[in-house]
Amino acid sequence: MELVIHTEDLTKYYGDRRGIVGLDLDVAPGEVFGFLGPNGSGKTTTIRTLLDFLRPSSGRAYLFGMDSRTDSVKIRAKVGNLPGEFNLDDRMTGEQLLAFFGRLRGVDGLGHARELARRFEVDLTRPMRQLSKGNKQKIGLVQALFHRPPLLILDEPTSGLDPLVQEEFHEILDEVRNEGRTVFFSSHVLSEVEHLCDHVGIVREGELVALETTDTLLAKRRRHMTVTFADPIDGALFARLPGVSDVHTDGTTMALQLTGGIDRVVKLAARYTIVDLELARPNLEEVFFTYYGGGPDGKGTA
Repeated sequence: MELVIHTEDLTKYYGDRRGIVGLDLDVAPGEVFGFLGPNGSGKTTTIRTLLDFLRPSSGRAYLFGMDSRTDSVKIRAKVGNLPGEFNLDDRMTGEQLLAFFGRLRGVDGLGHARELARRFEVDLTRPMRQLSKGNKQKIGLVQALFHRPPLLILDEPTSGLDPLVQEEFHEILDEVRNEGRTVFFSSHVLSEVEHLCDHVGIVREGELVALETTDTLLAKRRRHMTVTFADPIDGALFARLPGVSDVHTDGTTMALQLTGGIDRVVKLAARYTIVDLELARPNLEEVFFTYYGGGPDGKGTA
């Protein structure tokens, strides 16, 4: 199986400033790959290097088995790209802009573009200068999607979109995946990545610190359990169990954090009369924060 994206020790420095260092990524056909990191972590640098808008300091990148430098024109013909900063000619209407991109890509007609515009609820007849930031973002998504490329590379695609439009975008990405096409996108919206992605890469200060399936990454986080008993309980009994931490009791209510399985905790709790039990669903945001010492620090270069 030929990988859609493959990088080997991909590195980019801006003078003595680090952009990305030693990046090794594999993205398979038909998957949605989420690329996570705070501002300045190296996400945009990675995307620009993949598309040959930036030249790597060392290492190589291959898209569809082609070298990102020597075959960049062929590669871009197979990619729908939404950059993080999508600059448009304010004098053009959305339809004129899409017709321009259509001619560049050899697309016959704008039927699919108009369908996407309808789903995103954006007016293609208005000049770009009259559109809000969110509506300009919608035009950017349409131009990336309407020629049905085998690979979408999207940098913060839902920035500026309202929740209903975000849901429509999620549905479209599901359709893209079902068609066997591939999506690589960076995002700050962790719930979005959790919902959509097959694999997740987390980048910190230019270095890849995690590369996992979404399910595997979620399994590593600590879950929150709250148990209410009929009578007060000694929390120290639970604190001794493997994988249990941060046990707090308040009368008949006990809260704790748990890694691994819940079997031991449930069996111990079952020795007493349980009134209520709540186990919080794993959240990718908490996993993300563990790689940043409690929260994103914003260090590094973009």
